[in-house]
Amino acid sequence: MIQSNMAPLGMAVAPHHLASESALAVLREGGNAIEAMVAAAATIAVVYPHMNGLGGDGFWLIMPPQGEPVAIDASGAAGSLAHFDFYSGEQSIPHRGPKAALTVAGTVSGWAEALKISAELGGAQLPLARLLGDAIRYAADGIPVTESQASATASKYSELVNQPGFARNFLPGGEAPRTGSRFTQPELANTLTALTIDGLESFYRGPLAHKLALEMSRLGMPITLEDLQNHQAKRRTPLRVSHQQGEIYNMTPPTQGLVSLAILGITDHLNMAAASDAQTVHRIVEATKLAFGLRDKYITDPQHISEEMQSLLESDRLAALAAQIDDAKAAPWGSGRGPGDTVWMGVMDSSGLAVSFIQSIYHEFGSGVVLPDTGITWQNRGAAFSLQPDHLLALAPGKQPFHTLNPAAARLNDGRTMVYGSMGGDGQPQTQAALFTRHVVQGMPLQQAVSAPRWLLGRTWGQASESLKLEGRFSAETIATLRELGHEVELLPDFSEAVGHAGAIVRHNNGMLEGAFDPRSNGSAAGF
Repeated sequence: MIQSNMAPLGMAVAPHHLASESALAVLREGGNAIEAMVAAAATIAVVYPHMNGLGGDGFWLIMPPQGEPVAIDASGAAGSLAHFDFYSGEQSIPHRGPKAALTVAGTVSGWAEALKISAELGGAQLPLARLLGDAIRYAADGIPVTESQASATASKYSELVNQPGFARNFLPGGEAPRTGSRFTQPELANTLTALTIDGLESFYRGPLAHKLALEMSRLGMPITLEDLQNHQAKRRTPLRVSHQQGEIYNMTPPTQGLVSLAILGITDHLNMAAASDAQTVHRIVEATKLAFGLRDKYITDPQHISEEMQSLLESDRLAALAAQIDDAKAAPWGSGRGPGDTVWMGVMDSSGLAVSFIQSIYHEFGSGVVLPDTGITWQNRGAAFSLQPDHLLALAPGKQPFHTLNPAAARLNDGRTMVYGSMGGDGQPQTQAALFTRHVVQGMPLQQAVSAPRWLLGRTWGQASESLKLEGRFSAETIATLRELGHEVELLPDFSEAVGHAGAIVRHNNGMLEGAFDPRSNGSAAGF
C-alpha cells in the first residue's frame, strides 16, 4: 500500500522536497498558504533551475475558504522589438539564444500580486526577506544537484554550451554537474537579496529593471525597459466546469486550462466510474484529442479571442463531443504542441485557504540565456509564436504567447477541496484528467493515483513521434487492448519524467489535509 501524507494544520506539495519544506516553515511561523507558496516558488527557482526561474512565467489559482476563487495570470507579452522583421530569414522562432528570449518574464509580478491578495485577506504578513530567505541561502551556499538537472544539462549540452551566460552559471569546470555535487548560484543570490531590499516591483520598475534592460539590449534580445515597466500581473476569473462530482476550476487563456476542463467535462458524460484501466486511458485519450481541437481553434492571447471561453464548457456542448467518442476505436489525430518543463506546487493552510500554482521557463533551461551578473535564466515561451502572419498564434509585439501551463482545483460535492496539477506541456491536461478520474471518480487513494502508471499522447523531448506513450508498469492486457483499439502504443520506462511531475492536496471535511507527491520527481508532501 502506498500511503498519502496527512496533517491537521498545513500541507505543501512540490516536485523538490526543499521547496515543500520552505513552504512548510512559513506555515509553521503563522504565514498563510499564499505566503508559503511565494517561499516555495523562490526556493524551487533555485533548486530546480532547469525547469523554472525568475526569468519565466507563473499562474496562480487561489481558493479562499469561502467565496469565489481568483486566478493570477503572471505571464509576459512579446517585447516591443519582437516583430516579423526581427526574425527575417527564419522559418520559425528559434528555441535557444537571445532571439528565443523574446517575452517579458512575469513570474515575479505574480508573486507580488499574490502577496497583495494575501494582505487583502488579512492577518499579519511576513516580511519578504523571510519568504525569500531559504532561496537566498540555497543559491549562495549551494544545493545538491538532482539527477533531473544533471541529465537535462548533459542531454542539452551541445545546444546550450554557447548560449550567453550559460556555461558560466550552469557548467562548473566546463562540464555538466554531477548528481549530488554542490551547485552554487551566487549571482542569483544577489538578485534575490536585492529584491528583498528594493521590493518585487524592482524587477519591472526599479534598479533591477534598468540592469535587466541594459543587459538584454547588449545581448540583442527584443525586450526593452519600457516593456518591463508596462508589465503587470492580471487577476482573472477562472474557467470552470460543472462535473457530477463538483465544480472544477482552471486558468483562462492564454493557457490551455480550457483543455483540462474540457477533458473532464467530456468524460463526465461517459461511465468512468466503472471503466477498466484500458477504457479509462482510451476515453481520456479520445477526449484529449477533441479538447486539443478546441485549443487549436480558439486559444491565443485573450485580447485576440472573440469566442466566450466559458461557453465552450457548457454541458450540452461537452455532451455532443462525448458522443463522438467510439469506445471500440481510436480516432485519428494530427499533432500536439509538444513537451514543456515546469513545476506545479500546492499549499493549503489551517484556515482552508488553498493555492494551486505553476511556474515555468518552458523548455529545460528556457532560452539558455543567463543575463550577466543576475543569475536569471530567461524563458523561451515566445517560441510558441508563429511567423505565419495569418496564424492564430502569429507573433506581434505586446502579444501574449500560448501557454501549456494550467493549475487546477476543485470543490467537490462531498465538501472536500482539492488542488492538483503537473508539469509536462501537452501532458498536463492528460495527467490532470488521470489524477481526478482515478481519485475522485474511481476512488483510488490519493498517493496511489499520483504514483500509478500514466500515459502521454504526443511528443516527448527530442522525438517527433505523436504516439500514445505508456509507462511500462501498465499490465500487458491493458497495453494489448489499447493496441487493438487502434492506438499507436510506445512504452516508456516504469517511472518516466516524460509523463510529468504531478501532485495533489485534498482538504477533508474534518479539516485534515492529505498530500501526495510524484515519485518521478525529487518532491515531497510535507505537513504539520
